Amino acid sequence: MSIVSETTHDGAVAVSAPPSPDDGLSAAELAKKYGLAVSGARPGLAEYARQLWERRHFIVAFSRAKLTAQYSQAKLGQVWQVATPLLNAVVYFFIFGVLMGAHGSMSRSTYIPFLVTGVFVFTFTQSSALAGVRAIAGNLGLVRALHFPRAALPVSFALQQLQQLLYSMIVLALLLVGFGHMPGPSWLLILPTLTLQFVFNTGLALILARMGSKTPDLAQLLPFVLRTWMYASGVMYSLADQLKKAHAPHWLIDVLGANPAAVYIDLMRFSLIDGFGANKLPPHVWALAGGWALLLGVGGFVYFWKAEERYGRG
Repeated sequence: MSIVSETTHDGAVAVSAPPSPDDGLSAAELAKKYGLAVSGARPGLAEYARQLWERRHFIVAFSRAKLTAQYSQAKLGQVWQVATPLLNAVVYFFIFGVLMGAHGSMSRSTYIPFLVTGVFVFTFTQSSALAGVRAIAGNLGLVRALHFPRAALPVSFALQQLQQLLYSMIVLALLLVGFGHMPGPSWLLILPTLTLQFVFNTGLALILARMGSKTPDLAQLLPFVLRTWMYASGVMYSLADQLKKAHAPHWLIDVLGANPAAVYIDLMRFSLIDGFGANKLPPHVWALAGGWALLLGVGGFVYFWKAEERYGRG
């Protein structure tokens, strides 16, 4: 390499390097030439899924830690995992079952399991949504400090809510037996129902996590949306019976009956409660359950992945 020097008019010697072969190349061309990549760039979808799978142990450990810490300051501790939805069911029973007579023709031994099942199943979706909307915005320190697939956070929160529901299901099983609804072959349908609902909830958490990362005020609005969704999903009463009493058009009954929360609640009631037969289920109920899980699960994952490089910035 030769060095070019020249003497200026005041006698000083100026030294300059010869022209570089990279002169004139754009940043993109330089990166391609030397194999450079943008720091924090979004990987391909398949690679992103692989990286997320590699963090599965972190996801499980993080969800368990969050579950343990959730009620660590309360004297009753983890008892509140079951007590909270049960107390909600008691309040709803007093208001809708006693004061408003929303049980209709159902006996008390059927209506109470009907109500508690609806509350537990809807709480699973509700809690997943509320945790998902804060998954990124509420963990910015972790997001900015460590490099990992950001989808691990909303997935772990959905898994946390699944673990909490499983504790509640033990209490629900005891309550069902106490009211004369004994275990039968239909109870095996609990597993596919919960699996499909978990996939749906995870996709919902991923969608809300991306939206909440840019619009923190969404976390304040979401409880009102979820409360409306609860009333439109037949948690406290038979939605179809109430709509027929109100002379609602048939298409409205079909639309509300096909909403995902109502579908998973009805499937769980069909699995657990004697007397809640197939005639209570909307048409093509398993296709609806699988379709909602596929739509939200895959769609939510892709939607979240598309903004991967923007989380924690700005």
